[in-house]
Amino acid sequence: MSRFESVEELVTHLSRPLERRRVVGIAGAPGAGKSTIAEAVARSIPTAALLPMDGYHYPQSVLRDLGRRDRMGAPDTFDVDAFVATLESVRVSDVAVLARGFDRTIEEPVPDAITIAPEKCTVIVEGNYLLLDSGGWERVAPLLDESFVIEVDDAVRIERLVARHIRFGKSEPDARAWALGPDESNARLIAATASRADHVIALDAGR
Repeated sequence: MSRFESVEELVTHLSRPLERRRVVGIAGAPGAGKSTIAEAVARSIPTAALLPMDGYHYPQSVLRDLGRRDRMGAPDTFDVDAFVATLESVRVSDVAVLARGFDRTIEEPVPDAITIAPEKCTVIVEGNYLLLDSGGWERVAPLLDESFVIEVDDAVRIERLVARHIRFGKSEPDARAWALGPDESNARLIAATASRADHVIALDAGR
């Protein structure tokens, strides 16, 4: 398992010439820095596109109907079938693929918010459960040509999460309760999948 300690190393690694489209997964616990790292890499590679998993959250109305709203972010609060279908299309399509985005201010998926153009030959997928091997998520890893998992100090990760929850409207006590409750339960589940990754990313993703 290779280790990468800078975004520059990742960019160099992912800029290798390709004969076909490559789908790359970046996994990690909540607050690990997946979005920060994936966005930085995608900005640095002109032929790269970014596909966050967050767009495949179930809508709030569906979560309430299912009785899962109080643990939004758990594996079964995502539409894994739709996510897998998008990945399958990305791998084989020679036309633009539309994917869901996510609006954090209202915590809702946004249909067709992302367009992955056919000339984008590296698709960077980031999300919590890319390496999970149950609940339908086991279909994801085989669709990735390469996978990375982020290592980060838990204390740093939790403080990032608290700050993020506050930024999007939670009070400090509620933000900390969510970070140490549902988020931490998910983090433990994700940590158990780390050994399935091809590579490790070990850097200060908040910089």
